[in-house]
Formats: sequence, C-alpha cells, structure tokens
Amino acid sequence: MQIGLLGYGVVGAGVDHLAKELDGLDVRKVLCLNLADVTGGRGVTDIAEIVDDPEIDTVVEAMGGLHPAWEFASSALRAGKNYITANKALVAAYLPELLELAQANGAALRCTAAVGGGIPWLINLERCRRVDTVRRIWGVFNGTTNFILDAMHRQGADYAEALATAQKLGYAEADPSADIDGDDVRRKLVISVAAAFGALVREQDVPMFGIRTITARDVANFRALGKTCKLIASAEAGKTVSASVEPVLYSAGTPESAIPENFNLVSFESTNAGHQSYYGQGAGRYPTAYNMVQDCLDVRSGTRRFYTKDFVRAEVDNTNVFRHYYVRTNAEDAWLDSVAAAKGDGFAVTAAISQAKFHEWAAVQRQSDPTLFFAALQ
Repeated sequence: MQIGLLGYGVVGAGVDHLAKELDGLDVRKVLCLNLADVTGGRGVTDIAEIVDDPEIDTVVEAMGGLHPAWEFASSALRAGKNYITANKALVAAYLPELLELAQANGAALRCTAAVGGGIPWLINLERCRRVDTVRRIWGVFNGTTNFILDAMHRQGADYAEALATAQKLGYAEADPSADIDGDDVRRKLVISVAAAFGALVREQDVPMFGIRTITARDVANFRALGKTCKLIASAEAGKTVSASVEPVLYSAGTPESAIPENFNLVSFESTNAGHQSYYGQGAGRYPTAYNMVQDCLDVRSGTRRFYTKDFVRAEVDNTNVFRHYYVRTNAEDAWLDSVAAAKGDGFAVTAAISQAKFHEWAAVQRQSDPTLFFAALQ
C-alpha cells in the first residue's frame, strides 16, 4: 500500500512511525507545513502532489477540522484513492457526501480512530451487524470531560480547577469548547449511529448539553443522591432513531460511574449478543495512530464498505424517550414547578418527562439563566 499522509503533527507522526514497522505500508509522501519535519524528502506542500500521484492508492488524513479537509477528502476520493481519517468533524458533517464519492469511485472510506481513538468500537459494531441487530448504543466518548468530572467527584476540585489541570496535562485544548459543550461527543455519536443502525442523522438534529455550567455544589448534591455524573452520548433504534448528548447521573456500582481520569467506556446492546462494552484511551498519539494503521491493513486486505452495507437518512425523534432530570436553575419557572417530583437545596428532580420536551424547555430557560445545569437520572 502506497500512502499519502496528510498532516504530521502528533497523530500523523505516530502513523508514520507505526507504518515503518510493518511490511507493505509505505508512506510515500507527507503533506505538511514544515518540510523539515519529514525525513527522506517525502514532504510536500501541495495536495495535488498526492492526489495526482498514480502510485499512491491510499490517503490517510491526520489533520482535523472541516476545511481544507473536505476539499482534500473529496479530491482524493474522486481520484479513486482510499480515504482513511481520524477527523470526526469531517465525517459527521459530510458523511452522506463522502459515502457517495467513495461508492462512485470504487474507493474505501474508513474512520475507526475518529470514535474512541484506539478503542475498537466501530469495527465491533461492524462485526455485530453482520449477524445481529444493534438496538442501543451509549457511553462516555470524551476523555476531557470525564477527567474534569472525575476530578470534581474524587478530588473535590471545582470546575475551573479541574479544567485548568486538564489543560496543563494536555487533555484539554486552550479553547475547550468542543469538549465541554458536547460537540466532540455529538460528532462521535452521529458516526456511531451510522455504523450501528445504518442511519444517517444530521449533527444539528441531535440535542446536546455539556458540562460548562456544572459546579461543586451540583457535585455535592449528586453525592447526597448517591450518584456520579458523566457526559453520555446515547442512541436507540426502533421505528425511529432517538439520540442525545447530555450529563447523566449513575448510581455507585455501575460501570459508567467508575470510569477514571480521561478514559472512555462505550457500549452497545444487540438482539443476540446482548450488552458489550469497550474501555480504553479515547485519544493520544499511538492509540489513535494504531486504529488508523489498522484501517490501512483492513483496506489492504480488501475491506471497502463503511462499516455497514446499507444506509438510510433518518430523523432524530426523542419524543418517546422519558427521563427524570436533576435541574438547578436560578430563574423561576412555572413549568419546572409543575413537573417537579422532589426539591432539594437549590435544585429540583422532575417526574419522568419527554426528553424532547425537556431539551426544548432547557434551551429557552438558558436564555433567562445561563448558569442552568441539568442531568438525567439513570
């Protein structure tokens, strides 16, 4: 396999290193900003030098972002080159278009490292669907938010302190918005829904609420309730597809409640295999590069499809998902009072209400109270 590598940062250099240790994987050219970073004269600055090279059959992208990643991906697929990426933003935003280009040009499209880093999540959804039906997926898909929540629960840190520690250790970016607001998790969920159910849903249609407004006071309330908070992505397929990203409170003794530091735990439930979970590092140079190189080996051995054979476009419908919610808000609200089943010191716990209705209410309530925080009770 002759590879054109896009990006030579932490992950891209990891891919190059692992590929050198394997027979039959040759990183022929590397698109990068600093040519001095790449040995062997392989560095290039123009994507055309990779796309137009007839000897390169596979493009491996370790860049991130939507642009110019979309332009690079579309041009590579139109040239009939296999495309392997860890770019969750690209795949979540352009999956229908990428699938169409790959099929039209006889190319493979794979992104195992985009969801879970080194965890074998998407490929095990693929294996399950060969003989079974996946009914539900859920889990902790983001190590940054898990590190913050774990520090708040286990060490008594407040939110700002936990975030600063995560940034110091390299777990959180200087601008952590994509992680703490839930965008990163939602992108991974959109991709997972495609692999698990063969359903193409739009990123913007999945309701999302992150952990930006959680406080030490909330954590103290959770302890009083015997609960631990985690940011959870979940989806279920039936007559419709339900999907969401929101904080969830778990009781002690559940696997989700015990996930430490920056680890991930992702699970699915299927008709025959039942409940299966996958635990590990969701990011990092070598975990991510590991799954990108695994994708290269799978494509070299003949894999072409994107984890499942058939896809249908689907709408997200959470109307019939009912949950109890912990809610802390400083703004009075008559509807919240009407659905509250219990009240504590500065918070309420609702009766079971429609998730769709609750997220609609929360979006409006945040305009009155930007400090609003809520979490579903598991």
